[in-house]
Amino acid sequence: VQLQASGGGLVQPGGSLRLSCVASGRPFGSYAMGWFRQAPGKERDFIAAVKFRGGESKYEEPVKGRFTISRDNAKNTVYLQMNYLGPDDTAVYYCAASSTMISSNLASRSAYAYWGQGTLVTVSS
Repeated sequence: VQLQASGGGLVQPGGSLRLSCVASGRPFGSYAMGWFRQAPGKERDFIAAVKFRGGESKYEEPVKGRFTISRDNAKNTVYLQMNYLGPDDTAVYYCAASSTMISSNLASRSAYAYWGQGTLVTVSS
């Protein structure tokens, strides 16, 4: 699976962005999709995931209520709608694909075999 993330950019605090990740190469619908982010000097952290049929999603605490993950299997695309952005959200955002069927694995980097190239989100006034 090849993943191409886009939609990053510079946004003011309190603003919104929508990231997209287009998949190609293998049946998109059979993979759980996740978003991770990596701030400068920090680890790459899980933030959100959606299972292959889109019926179950999972969020890390810092983004709950502000970010929404969704997927359109017909377009081979997963989205991350990000609202009420703050400076702590500044990071490179990565999408990833996993064949795991186990919900508890969705937050683990090791569960994801395929990664996109990352898109930079900068929140600053």
